Amino acid sequence: MRLGVVILPEHPWAQGQEIWERAEEIGFDHAWTYDHLAWRSLRDSTWFATMPTLAAAALATTTMRIGTLVASPNVRGPVALARDVITLDDLSGGRFTLGIGAGGPGWDTTMLGGEELEPAERADRFEEFVELTDRLLREPPVDFDGAHYTAIDVPMAPGCVQTPRVPFVIAATGPRGFRLVARHGQAWVSTGDGAGGQGAGGDGLGPADGADVIRRQTARLDAACAEVGRDPATVDRCVLLGFGLRADLDSAEVLRDLLGHYGEAGITDVIVHWPRPAEPFAGDRTHFEQVIATVTGA
Repeated sequence: MRLGVVILPEHPWAQGQEIWERAEEIGFDHAWTYDHLAWRSLRDSTWFATMPTLAAAALATTTMRIGTLVASPNVRGPVALARDVITLDDLSGGRFTLGIGAGGPGWDTTMLGGEELEPAERADRFEEFVELTDRLLREPPVDFDGAHYTAIDVPMAPGCVQTPRVPFVIAATGPRGFRLVARHGQAWVSTGDGAGGQGAGGDGLGPADGADVIRRQTARLDAACAEVGRDPATVDRCVLLGFGLRADLDSAEVLRDLLGHYGEAGITDVIVHWPRPAEPFAGDRTHFEQVIATVTGA
């Protein structure tokens, strides 16, 4: 089981650098940040741009993977995103992972003056987004003429450090999303199915109930892989805690129990949030670091 952490892009780099370095030091396998123009209850709080933050993190760390969790069509187009991905993969020495999702309603859309798309329309757009981004990173130059995106003879030299391209971690909960994971994803990420009824920082479902939710979702992912003739074992499975699924970090023993439940449900990676002084994701940093370091053996 690998452990990851989301570090919100809210820290001036004079403080943020130490957090990213410390995350690596205490044994996290990967670290992520959100890709939004503004986010939830922190809309009017300090919030820095994702790609420059990850560029700095790439240079501040040496072994830990870094990535977006998740980039979406609400904010980015595939051509510009692919350029950022190639650059971040170079800066990190091949440690970058692209987490991508369809994007939901909210400020990322309204601040840019875009229309609020219906779920089916977002799914259509996301399919094009994933297909074009995949092609740009694998087989440039690219020509593409879709309903949502156009690319005309787009080069992408020098390409990714990782071959044939950086890994995609695709967020999905429905049939179309699972088929995208089966066709294009090296990993899948879920926050549950909303059954916990909690927003960011809420209590959510405990490990046993949460693992049951995830087990049902992984069965649907396995079925999608079977449809396209892919071995389901080639897809890593990530769960992001702190929304519908509770992050139990009271002690190392409690965290190990949580990891055991999700491991039995087929999860390969569990991702938590770096603690903040206040909600969402409020927690004591010293205690958090002690728990993580004990579990990772750092």
